[in-house]
Amino acid sequence: MDWTPSREDFNHYMLPNYNPQAVVPVRGEGSRLWDQDGEEYIDFAGGIAVNALGHCHPALVEALTTQGQQLWHLSNVYTNEPALRLARTLVESTFADKVFFSNSGGEANEAALKLARRYAHDKFGAHKDRIVSFRRSFHGRTWFTVSVGGQEKYTQGFGPVPGGIVHGEYNNLESARELVDANTCAIMVEPVQGEGGVTPGDPAFLAGLRQLADEYDALLIFDEVQCGVGRTGELYAYMGYGVTPDILTSAKALGGGFPIGAMLTTDKVAEVFVVGTHGSTYGGNPLACAVALAAVETIGRPDVLAGVAQRAEIFREELERINAKYDCFADIRGKGLLIGAEFNERYHEQGRATLAAAIKQGLMLLAAGPNVLRFAPSLIIPEDDIREGMAKLDAAIGTLDLTS
Repeated sequence: MDWTPSREDFNHYMLPNYNPQAVVPVRGEGSRLWDQDGEEYIDFAGGIAVNALGHCHPALVEALTTQGQQLWHLSNVYTNEPALRLARTLVESTFADKVFFSNSGGEANEAALKLARRYAHDKFGAHKDRIVSFRRSFHGRTWFTVSVGGQEKYTQGFGPVPGGIVHGEYNNLESARELVDANTCAIMVEPVQGEGGVTPGDPAFLAGLRQLADEYDALLIFDEVQCGVGRTGELYAYMGYGVTPDILTSAKALGGGFPIGAMLTTDKVAEVFVVGTHGSTYGGNPLACAVALAAVETIGRPDVLAGVAQRAEIFREELERINAKYDCFADIRGKGLLIGAEFNERYHEQGRATLAAAIKQGLMLLAAGPNVLRFAPSLIIPEDDIREGMAKLDAAIGTLDLTS
């Protein structure tokens, strides 16, 4: 087909549930992208924490190319070597004994929630079905996961939400304590809230949730879809907190850009998912697993993980410099290379406007709500790219109209 699609064609052919920026990227390498007109951009967005090794990393390209010439898909009527290699690597690298593969973080979280309820049902009875989550959390877009997520805007207009789900205040252990009881089957939490504003969990809060789960025979689920696979400087964030969950979900950076999700758990919990209780047509796809294995092995190298903290310090240093110039941020927070810069009252709700202004300067970044700039770049982004990108952000903020 001799046709070059444009941004306007998105409005013509695709549902209006997204509102993408004006440019259409067509090529990427490392931490840089190029659009249809050949304009170059520095990428601080990372595909929303997905492109943890940047664009077209050689190890991932090689894994995809090699596997693409061997075997693409089987379904779970059979197993395959890439899935088994990846599962073994994840088990040997974490607390887990067993792994379930899916296509996305939302599906991994759906599986985790179903597993928690099935475990409680089989071990304690049908009454034990309460799920405790937290306001401003985000766990996916399936009906179950979006209901467990603590943001009403994502459930409005879709009818009654599933029952047995309650929400406490993030980083407030007493709030959680008021909700957890003998009928609780699971406590689900992001060690670092992403969509809710890039807020790191307080160590005492997460440790307290572990104690509550143990006290009431509930399962602790860590949603590490956004903060896992090197993002915080550990392979998974729970390792840095010293708090071990019963179930962990992973996606985004797990595939380095290729769609894949995973749910990790222990033998004790996994045994209730007998044949036929859950499944996924594409879960454990050989292509996805081959790329994910290359991503995990590369990200898990000590030099890559150690480099996260070094790069995060440069980001914070540059954000503080911008703040000193414009007095624009009320808070700069995060963990590793998942960083949020919250605008103060003077720059209230300038997040979307900043994204558009940054594009004009040659920079791609994210927002987390209307008031927080979110940075989730490649874990191996060069220092020069960080500083150049921050100069572009400086210029973009300088163009914002605060009078409208």
